[in-house]
Amino acid sequence: MGMSAEGERAASPREEEWPEAEKAEKLARGAALKWASGVFYRPEKLEGLGQYRNRERQRNSSIQSRLKSTVQSYLEGVSAGLDQLRSAAREVQNVSQDLGAARWALLDSTDRFQGLQQMRALMAEHVQLASVVQVLPQLFSVHEVFSHTLQLLCEQNLLEAHAELMMMEHLRDNILSQLHLRGLSSAQATVLSYFSGLQELNESLAKQLWDIVGSSLQLVRDDPILFVTAVRIIEREEKIDDSLLLEATFLPPGRPKGWRQKFYHVLQETITGAHFRTTPMDAEGSGLARHLAALQKDIVSNLLVVKDLMVQCVPAHYNILSICTTTYHQALTSHLQDILREDLDKQALFLLLEWALRVYPSPDMMSHPDLLPEVDVSALGPLMSPELVDQTERKYVVKVKASVLEWMQRTLEVEFKEWFREEEPETDHQGFFQSALPVIVMQMLNENIQVASLITDSLQQKVYNMALEELEVFLGRLREALVQCGKEHQKDRTTPKYYVSYLLAMLNNNLALSSSVSSLHSDTACREVPASLQAALDRTQKKTCQLLLEELLLDLQLLLMESELLVTSQYLRALMQKKMVCKSKEERRQLCDRLLQDATQLRELFCGLGLDRSQQSLEAVFALRELICLKDPALLSLEVLGFTTKYPDVSDEHISTLLDLRGDVSKEVRHMVLEMMAQHPQVLPESYRPIFSTILVPAPELPFCIRKGKCA
Repeated sequence: MGMSAEGERAASPREEEWPEAEKAEKLARGAALKWASGVFYRPEKLEGLGQYRNRERQRNSSIQSRLKSTVQSYLEGVSAGLDQLRSAAREVQNVSQDLGAARWALLDSTDRFQGLQQMRALMAEHVQLASVVQVLPQLFSVHEVFSHTLQLLCEQNLLEAHAELMMMEHLRDNILSQLHLRGLSSAQATVLSYFSGLQELNESLAKQLWDIVGSSLQLVRDDPILFVTAVRIIEREEKIDDSLLLEATFLPPGRPKGWRQKFYHVLQETITGAHFRTTPMDAEGSGLARHLAALQKDIVSNLLVVKDLMVQCVPAHYNILSICTTTYHQALTSHLQDILREDLDKQALFLLLEWALRVYPSPDMMSHPDLLPEVDVSALGPLMSPELVDQTERKYVVKVKASVLEWMQRTLEVEFKEWFREEEPETDHQGFFQSALPVIVMQMLNENIQVASLITDSLQQKVYNMALEELEVFLGRLREALVQCGKEHQKDRTTPKYYVSYLLAMLNNNLALSSSVSSLHSDTACREVPASLQAALDRTQKKTCQLLLEELLLDLQLLLMESELLVTSQYLRALMQKKMVCKSKEERRQLCDRLLQDATQLRELFCGLGLDRSQQSLEAVFALRELICLKDPALLSLEVLGFTTKYPDVSDEHISTLLDLRGDVSKEVRHMVLEMMAQHPQVLPESYRPIFSTILVPAPELPFCIRKGKCA
């Protein structure tokens, strides 16, 4: 047990130092136990146990010898490493001492290093000066070349001038590139000062080039060589730009020039400035018509020059015809927008729409046979956007609406004056009254619709809708005019003289308008009359019929009054001319009852026909009945006075006949009544309708007398 404890204490450090050993030992023990258990379970194998023990003893001895050899070699390596570390430590200490000594030596040599820095700067300057000295002969000749180049430019020897310009730029760029690579920046400024005139030469050459490009359309007709020269120079510069951009090591001043893009820009500015800077036009639109016609002529002419001449003067990749066509198209688009910002009249708006939508893409302009097939107007897009077209069409409709409104107002004023003429209205071939009103109105509306159809279907529809709306408004004003005419006629029924005839003409006019509305639209599917317009036509028809019926009713009431007066006169005439005499009170009562019955029936008859009591003359029969029914003859003088006051056209003969009709009036009463009438003569008022003055009564019979005898 003591040995086992010591063994565990001795193994404990090994386990801490070699944990793998413990694991290997456990595995070995496990394998041995497994083998032993197998042997003990099989007795036949116990015979080989002695051999196994010898074999294991030999293997353990071999393993121990190998372990000892391995440990020995490991220990020898560790010893050699420790020796090397000690040697390295000694060498590091020596180097540290040497570095400390060098540090103190460097601190003592600071002043000497400053002198070396100055020497380095002088050396760099010397190198720069040496580089400059090498190119001095070339630099001294620069000003002479500048002068010669400038003279060539003045003489318009552009190719030679450009060749010398490229030579000087090449020289400058080479020098600057060498200095750049050597890092001699100060020398670059000196070199650039010698080449300062290059900018002036570039600007002078560029100015001449852009002047040539600005006159290119004329030059390709007259002197294409100058234009071709300019294009060649531009292409040279473009190649230099491309090569420098590809190298990307050193970019000289003023590069890239981008003269090809400048060529396009100048050409576009020339096109824009020549035609689209101003918009000459007047309020009537004639100036705009001339302006658009000039644009059409110039654009077609210029594009033909580009297609036939300029294309041959420039490289194919310039796409010069496409560039010019697109430039004209875009400039026109912007130009038309500028024009539309003005307050244009309807004629100007129509011209713009027609020119942009019809003329521009037509064979008379962009689809000109000589421009095809190189120019494809469909690829350019619309000259006016759909939104702008719709906006312009609406502006046009507003202007047309104002014109139609003014024209219709004038037409109505003329028509209103014609109603008061001293002549009947015109008649058609069938003899029906009519006027020129429906013809004028429908012709005006139809012309505007037909004109709009020349532009677009949408404009035609807009104008058609406007025409129907304005016709509806016109019918309302026509009704107002009819009402006003009716009021004037009520004030004085003699004016208009042919009031009924013109009302009949208006009825026929309204029927003509109603039948003509559906023909305004060329498309039969769109000819349905809106409900509001049909209602306006119906209201106009009803108003005219109402006025006509009112007039007919007034005429009928005059006829009733005349008929009633005639009946009254005939009744009174029959009564007075009958020579009837009442012989008793009973007969007078019967006569009064008959008069009351007849007068009442007649009055009810005329009231039923629409004649008011206040307008009837049958009251004279009732008044006459009162004279006959009076019971006291002594009061007749007062009754007769009242009767003559109410009916001033009654005469003495009429009163005498009435007194005779009573049959009970004495001579004294008769004389008193007639005397009273003589004392109170009556005057006929202006508004009085005579009744008795048209009734003749028979003369009284004279008494038959025998001479010298008594009258019978």
